[in-house]
Amino acid sequence: MLRRSFFGLGVGAVLAGCAPVPRVPAVGRRVRAVAFDLFTIFDPRGVDAVAERLVPGRGTELCDAWRTRQFEYTWIRAAAGQYRDFHAITGDALVHAAASRAIVLSHVARAELVSAYETLPPWPDSVAALTRLREAGLRLVPLANYTPVMLENLLTHAGLRGHFEALLSTDQVRTFKPDPRAYDLGPRALGLPRSAIAFSAFGGWDAAGARWFGHPTFWVNRLGRAREELAPGAHATGSTLTELAAWVLSDPTP
Repeated sequence: MLRRSFFGLGVGAVLAGCAPVPRVPAVGRRVRAVAFDLFTIFDPRGVDAVAERLVPGRGTELCDAWRTRQFEYTWIRAAAGQYRDFHAITGDALVHAAASRAIVLSHVARAELVSAYETLPPWPDSVAALTRLREAGLRLVPLANYTPVMLENLLTHAGLRGHFEALLSTDQVRTFKPDPRAYDLGPRALGLPRSAIAFSAFGGWDAAGARWFGHPTFWVNRLGRAREELAPGAHATGSTLTELAAWVLSDPTP
């Protein structure tokens, strides 16, 4: 059930060779596009299975520490203006997480773990929800910290590339969400005002950032996390993309 919550590159961002997605015009809609954090579409815990195979009995422990440091590094580097792309940061965070738990990983194992972020499984409801939104005439884009190559590889591997009009990577502006320059990729690439682009957030902090920027924002709280104290937070929240699609198609007013 949908639960309301009030707490909750221009053209350069469009990768070369991306063909326009056929769509029915969303005539009269206030919301005309949806930008997605990738983890609302893909389950990041897919990396845990790879880690458990490589480090039996300690894979989830390693991945929990790794994910925490991964995002901390993006925030620290964005705040300090010391950019490294997400692929490099993911590797740096893995080295730290392993060392902090006295886990020894070979170069080959580290490379396999980092590359696992490009083969994540979609959540069970993702394909149907994306199809529903696309058939309703909404323009769809991922807005990701992933590098362009990581983003292309992930969507191609899952067979979902054709659902999206453009692939937006924060690498284009050399920063990470929740920097406003990251969210501004959507309006610049799509030629729409920020109020016409709904944002699908996986993290409560990302929902806050998108709302502050001016997007109609839905927090897809897949893992049942506690709300962040970052008011006002998302306009609405639910646990699936099915709920997101229902909210977007109700054409909410921010």
